[in-house]
Amino acid sequence: MDRESSVFLHQPSVPGEDRYLSLALVNTRFAVSHGQVDLLEDAEAAHLWLVRHELLPDRIPFNGRQSGRLRALREGLRALYEAHGAGTLPPATALDILNAALAAAPPTPRLAWAADGPRRADVPDRGNPAAAALSLLADDATELLTGADAALLTGCAADGCPRWFLRSHGARRWCTTKCGNRVRAARAYAARKADSP
Repeated sequence: MDRESSVFLHQPSVPGEDRYLSLALVNTRFAVSHGQVDLLEDAEAAHLWLVRHELLPDRIPFNGRQSGRLRALREGLRALYEAHGAGTLPPATALDILNAALAAAPPTPRLAWAADGPRRADVPDRGNPAAAALSLLADDATELLTGADAALLTGCAADGCPRWFLRSHGARRWCTTKCGNRVRAARAYAARKADSP
């Protein structure tokens, strides 16, 4: 896959990805008109995704085993989001994957002092930058699933779209207007076909 391809650069982000990188992670596998796209398909692609999202410095290598863990975290998060959306218990393996990522680089409390004064900051262990990146993503997902935004988390209602987003209003059912337009066009086509002799 060409790392600078228009698929990556022009894939519209969905509501919530700007606030939750774990949501962006889950949405790295999607379908386009010419087939499936996986932005984490190999170690190089996974490294690029982490660098572009400022979770890993470019100079830090990222190997196949680490990219496998990132893809496993993505699939675990997808299972957790699906269970949340369905109001069911998630698979134990999905919880295990998330909890293992959280434990791989546990945060250490620090005192941070900015212009507005002191505050507590929990900084992940940076001894293993790849584990720290996964830990940050797992922590982000935990915050999403347990916070006020959890009620807004929903899967796209368009057939074949596996993306998740945060609803900006109760009636929103599609991750992007592109998915909504596709569904409406399919309905219109089906109605025309049903009306024709």
